[in-house]
Amino acid sequence: MPPLGIGLQYTFPLTEAAYAYCPATAFFLWAGGEASALVIGTQVKWEPAALMALVLGLGVWLAFGSLSADRFPVSPDAVVTPVRIGDTRGILEAMRRLDEPDDPWRFRLWFRHEPSSPRELTRAEAESILGPRVVNQSITGRRPVFRWLNITSWVGFVWVCVGFAGQLLFSGRMVLQWLVSERSRKSVISESFWWFSLAGGMTLFAYFIWRQDPVPLLGQAAGIVIYIRNIRLFRKHARRIASQSESISAAATP
Repeated sequence: MPPLGIGLQYTFPLTEAAYAYCPATAFFLWAGGEASALVIGTQVKWEPAALMALVLGLGVWLAFGSLSADRFPVSPDAVVTPVRIGDTRGILEAMRRLDEPDDPWRFRLWFRHEPSSPRELTRAEAESILGPRVVNQSITGRRPVFRWLNITSWVGFVWVCVGFAGQLLFSGRMVLQWLVSERSRKSVISESFWWFSLAGGMTLFAYFIWRQDPVPLLGQAAGIVIYIRNIRLFRKHARRIASQSESISAAATP
């Protein structure tokens, strides 16, 4: 656990029993106390926060905006469902034809490597290739939350929430480091920075295991070890300073 007395003693009158029975709550209260203690009496510039919001908006636009969408000449009233077969990606376009009441749905299967040559399918042909569940979903459409978060079930939604929590902790360390540096008028990394890094890194490590994404998994695996090592170095330094202070006090005492 981080040094909970720092910051909390000014804002949160919690007892040691509260820390023992609710460590997660204590951690966030400690973090809030740290941040509030740093902001008091500190003039924080608004430009970095505005730049953070700008970079975030740019990232969201590039990832989910019009540039990220597959460009296929689909019908404007069609229902489109992303499809992946092996290493090939594409979309399944579902179109309703009112002139054929017995079999009103027609499908076109588009692939990225053949953007101008879709495969025309009846419903029976589409079900034989993709299965009834995929075809029914292509007609009714996916749940918006599943589509936005790129998941397929509510279990995935829970894991995405875990990922957001880890990212919140991971980003919180940078906000805290920024506030500490603004107060000191120089770049400073406090022990709380490494605690935030460790908590966020371990949470994201679990999330990327679920995502089966090796790139961030590799980064978090190395980072967790580094965060623990830096916390240990901070603690060693604190004990060394305390020991030196006791030696000086003992030497000064007649």
